Amino acid sequence: MSIQKSQAIFERAKAIIPGGVNSPVRACRSVGVDPVFIAQGDGSSVWDADGNKYLDLIGSWGPLILGHGHPEILDTIKDSLSMGTTFGAPTEIEVKFAETLRAAVPSMEMIRAVSSGTEATMSALRLARGFTGRAKIIKADGGYHGHADCLLVAAGSGAATLGIPGSAGVPEGAARDTIVVPYNDLPSVERALAGGDVAALIIEPVAGNMGLVIPKPGYLEGLRELTKKHGTVLIFDEVMTGFRVAFGGAQARYGITPDLTTIGKIIGGGLPAAAFGGRAEIMQKLAPLGPVYQAGTLSGNPLAMAAGLKAMEILARPRTYERLEQLGQRLGDGLLAAATGAGIPAVMNRVGSMLTLFFAPGPITDYETAKTSDTKRFGSFFRNMRDRGVFLPPSQFEAMFVSLAHTDEEIDQIIAAAKASVVD
Repeated sequence: MSIQKSQAIFERAKAIIPGGVNSPVRACRSVGVDPVFIAQGDGSSVWDADGNKYLDLIGSWGPLILGHGHPEILDTIKDSLSMGTTFGAPTEIEVKFAETLRAAVPSMEMIRAVSSGTEATMSALRLARGFTGRAKIIKADGGYHGHADCLLVAAGSGAATLGIPGSAGVPEGAARDTIVVPYNDLPSVERALAGGDVAALIIEPVAGNMGLVIPKPGYLEGLRELTKKHGTVLIFDEVMTGFRVAFGGAQARYGITPDLTTIGKIIGGGLPAAAFGGRAEIMQKLAPLGPVYQAGTLSGNPLAMAAGLKAMEILARPRTYERLEQLGQRLGDGLLAAATGAGIPAVMNRVGSMLTLFFAPGPITDYETAKTSDTKRFGSFFRNMRDRGVFLPPSQFEAMFVSLAHTDEEIDQIIAAAKASVVD
């Protein structure tokens, strides 16, 4: 497989873009290779600048649940494009978007659209602080909720991949009020809440940024009970899980109602979009109704709203999530069998079409156990899979994403490639 053109583009990129990439994990440093540069996507596949084809399990880190270039999404964007791209003024499509999102996620009684997951989480936390009059927040060790200063404490995902526990440039004061607890550990949350001074607990209901980690039975229910008892705002960060693990997100799958929800990726239909929302009495603290300021010129961008509306419409069709469950299970079972069949310690964590193969004896229940994974072996596996035409997330601490565009035959191709790749 030749990647000469990608390598040449990367050299150009390094001269003008820090590290040659616009988001750190794309640099592929933890897996020991340089990145390929993607030129095109269609359905379940992408092609790099050299014309090499890959079956895609990144899906732009989750948004492309319908696959690349879905024709209905493209037609919708074209129709919206003919009316203009951005106005900086209210549009009806923003209202339709919010109404559709609320119908799918009823806990989001009122909604504010934004442009990224980071923007959604930092805004939700500011709102929770403004609503409660408290300063402290709780997050899970290894939980990544965007790169706002107060959240770059014990973050997973790209920070974990790079071995950076926090970040230079974050003032000590910005992190002082952030309390870090282990994922899946209710006693630590109870201790952190005991002082009665915590504004919000923000959690990925299914963790996706330390690799995929599943909530233990009773964990989410316990968080709901404890936060309610202490008057703390419970924020579900569903930027990854929203419309991925179920139509109404993880809160629908597990039957838990948070106070606020942050959501993104899929609700943009492949374009940059996110939102936060929740109980009306909290959301009404936002300007212009209340004292908590939040704004954005491109919030509610009509192209993204149109694409997101169409994506939600398609996902609401019958048997959609049954199919995603089938594909996810087929892939998860096959990848695990490929590793264990070769005598390699491995754990498969999966919820629906979101999954991680950990090269570890397991079980993987939090960030500490995730870090027992053999990252060297994962790097070798990544390189071998890429050579065999499979595009994996370039980190042991990221989730894979299956799309509706994948076929059973393509899933079997991925599994066959895995059987060969684990032993190379």
